[in-house]
Amino acid sequence: MNQTTTPLPIDRDYILNTLQALLAIPSPTGFTDQIVHHIGEELQDLEVPFELTRRGAIRATLPGANRSPDRAVVAHLDTLGAMVRELKDNGRLAVMMIGHWSARFAEGARVTVFTDTQQFRGTILPLKASGHTYNKEIDTQPVSWDNLEIRIDEQVRNRDDLEAMGFHVGDYVSIDTGTEITPSGFINSRHLDNKAGVSCLLAAIKAIKAAGLTLPVDCHPLFTITEEEGTGASSILHGDVASMVAIDNSTIAPGQNSSEYGVTIAMRDQSGLFDYHLTHKLIKLCQEQEILHKRDVFRFYRSDSAAALEAGNDIRTALVCFGLDASHGYERTHIDSLVSVTQLLCAYMTSEPKIAHDKNELGPLEGFTHQVPHDEGDNAS
Repeated sequence: MNQTTTPLPIDRDYILNTLQALLAIPSPTGFTDQIVHHIGEELQDLEVPFELTRRGAIRATLPGANRSPDRAVVAHLDTLGAMVRELKDNGRLAVMMIGHWSARFAEGARVTVFTDTQQFRGTILPLKASGHTYNKEIDTQPVSWDNLEIRIDEQVRNRDDLEAMGFHVGDYVSIDTGTEITPSGFINSRHLDNKAGVSCLLAAIKAIKAAGLTLPVDCHPLFTITEEEGTGASSILHGDVASMVAIDNSTIAPGQNSSEYGVTIAMRDQSGLFDYHLTHKLIKLCQEQEILHKRDVFRFYRSDSAAALEAGNDIRTALVCFGLDASHGYERTHIDSLVSVTQLLCAYMTSEPKIAHDKNELGPLEGFTHQVPHDEGDNAS
């Protein structure tokens, strides 16, 4: 077994290149087959075995010196998007959101509409889009998904034209990312939630493999496909997993305590509390390896861990986050934050488990944890 006492070298270029490749693949919830294939091919290149669920969630395995109690680290592949809800008489498409995001950030977005047989380009616009026509009404119209429509870049004048071209209610809509990486290390793009987290997880796997380390226990990198619609890691776990660390974004905003350039460890979100022992283990790893970090709580936020617990899994959960400004909007993160997250993932996956009691699905009082100083107290799994 090997345990890192200092952060492993992290390939920053790999993170950025992987992230850009992921951002180029449309993957709104429900339309994720292509990105599942991409991740599968990347895992094959890294020589990491994996399995797929029926719908395409991925469970990979990094074997350890011991099989149990397993660990899991999870990031989601699906993103926000939209769906056609009506073919309109004016030749445009009414739209509804996939995931939960404000219509304010949909206005003006360039999009791709995927019909059964083709794909078409277009723009999401408010119903009153021209100041030369509507004057001040463009500023007073409501911000609402009911107030948006897609203008297709084809010669369509009415509903019949749309039907003739193969458009249907229920067609998927992918939102362009507008990705830009600045010399100062900032990454501006839609869908950094959670393709930045996926890039960190893949980079952590790469770093561990490159270092030739043997993990103390089996660890399962998980890639889910329905987090933005709320189900996430509900069906990808198996009974031997005792602890799961989710990767997602923090929220850089007034009143929050998230780190824009380091890793943020969440203490709770709207779905509930994260496990005391696992969370404090992550904090201790950051302290020991001098990884820039902060703690935060999120009031209007949930992650893959919530879906796992709501599905009835009796596991310890924690949430580590990269810094993200304007989440579910025009998002921005920094490469330093992604590196910090990757370093913490490496530290966690290579760390020794401390709670022997977690091997039992049901067990005795003896060996159970303490949350105050105690001779037999343990840190976490």
